[in-house]
This record gives sequence, C-alpha cells and structure tokens, in this order.
Amino acid sequence: MQLQEIRPIHKPKKQKRIGRGGKKGAYSGRGIKGQIARAGRKIKPVIRELIKKYPKLRGYRQKFRFQSPKFRTAILNLEVLEKKFNAGEKVTPEILLEKGIIRKIKGKTPLVKILGKGEISKALTVEGCRVSKNAEKKIEKAGGAISI
Repeated sequence: MQLQEIRPIHKPKKQKRIGRGGKKGAYSGRGIKGQIARAGRKIKPVIRELIKKYPKLRGYRQKFRFQSPKFRTAILNLEVLEKKFNAGEKVTPEILLEKGIIRKIKGKTPLVKILGKGEISKALTVEGCRVSKNAEKKIEKAGGAISI
C-alpha cells in the first residue's frame, strides 16, 4: 500500500442544507437577517480573528470609565525624587510639572501618587500628593515630612 492509495473508511458527512422549507420554522435555524442568514455567506477566518480581538465594551456607561481618579493619576517612584530634587525642597504636583517629571492629563494637573521603589537619602517635604505606606516610611526615615 502506498500513500496515494489510502482511502477513507467512511463516506464524508454531507452538510445540512437549511433554509429550504421543512419543519424548521420561519428562519430555519439561521436567526433573523444579517450576513449569516443569507445564502452563500462566507465569513473569512482572518476577519473573524480580528473581530474577536476587540474588547467587549458594552453599555453607555463605558465613556465615564476614564474619568475615575485611577486614569488621572501620575505615578512616581522615590528613585525619581532622589535624582531630581535637592535636600530640603518641597514636592508638589505643580513643581513636578515645572521640572517636567510629570505631564498634564487632558489639560489638567494630575493627581500624583508616590510609590516606594528605590531609596531616598534627602529630606524632602511632600505636599498634595498621595504616598504609599512603603514610600512614607522611607521619606520619614530620611528626615522628610508628608502633608496631604
């Protein structure tokens, strides 16, 4: 026996032809209208993959999602403050904007959150910024102060 002589054991199953009357009802299992309900429809697999990649954002409330504080917050680490500031300086969102460390978000000064990555050896005064617990410990250990 050779490769070209191999035959399948079973006959190929014929595809069910729907939409030709019978007992299936008005739409014959195809739903109502649309490309899939039409005769001779073809959905190419490439397009299907593209469609499936899009996120499912349902409902009219989705546009308000980006107005939450989470999406208007600039995040900084202590290592950035160590590089850009001298000892005894004040750290506020306005000063961070002036120095070019953060940018405006939708034309407004963003909320700033300072995280504890890196070390700090300078005594800085942090005002008007949110500070993580780890960063707060490190700033106070270096002799700095935090006021909200």
